Amino acid sequence: MRIDKFLNVVNITKRRAISEDMCKNGVVSINGNVVKASKEVKINDIISLHFNNGIQSYKVLAIPTTKNIPKSSQNEYVTKIC
Repeated sequence: MRIDKFLNVVNITKRRAISEDMCKNGVVSINGNVVKASKEVKINDIISLHFNNGIQSYKVLAIPTTKNIPKSSQNEYVTKIC
């Protein structure tokens, strides 16, 4: 699954367009490498979002098979790493 779609499906971002913009601006990295929106996400990847006030990191536990998941199920797909 593409990183921009993954961020949207697991409710890290509200819209896919926001995820695409974040990738274009170099905010998103996987395993320490800044990525484009088309980069494929794999299980055990570390996704980092670089903001002005710090970095949020997530470890990928599973790839969603549906278009949307409930926010309460987010912990099944990603775990937040400080």
